[in-house]
Amino acid sequence: MQQLDAAFARLIEGLAVLASLLLLAMLLIICGDVFTRNIAIPGMGRGIAWANEVSEMLLYLMTMLAAPWLLRQGQHIRVDILLRALPRFAAWCCEWVADLFGFVCCCWMVWYGAIVTYKSFADNAMSIKTLVTPEWWSLAPLPVAFALLAIEMLFRMRRLALGERGPRDDAVSAA
Repeated sequence: MQQLDAAFARLIEGLAVLASLLLLAMLLIICGDVFTRNIAIPGMGRGIAWANEVSEMLLYLMTMLAAPWLLRQGQHIRVDILLRALPRFAAWCCEWVADLFGFVCCCWMVWYGAIVTYKSFADNAMSIKTLVTPEWWSLAPLPVAFALLAIEMLFRMRRLALGERGPRDDAVSAA
């Protein structure tokens, strides 16, 4: 199980690196758009017509790619004032309830996202903006990301079961 956990950690770390590279690409696209809107370049139009649309999609994709890694690192926002006030065992039980609820929500998003993506694919739905693309292209990352989040929730519960009986200390805390 340790090897599986380590392999999964490497996978989501690679996805986080990919998200970072997409952030760089988005930065370059936006800078190029602003530059070409303000500086006349002979033979070239003003601005990059597809820059906003691609930037929106990259922002969404970066979020989906980085979310499992952020969950693993405990870098999500968490208000644990109540957990810190409760007895350690009660706080540990609350951590279990939160993880189970998170797992169920992730599974539901996988199911719902897969259905919506499949229906979009089956209906041959298109997204028509500056760029014309199949709609399912933008929907497909959702069930994949939530499947990865669900897997991470399972590893999280395993770490909780093997750790000491108390609230987690691995997350950003408001306390």
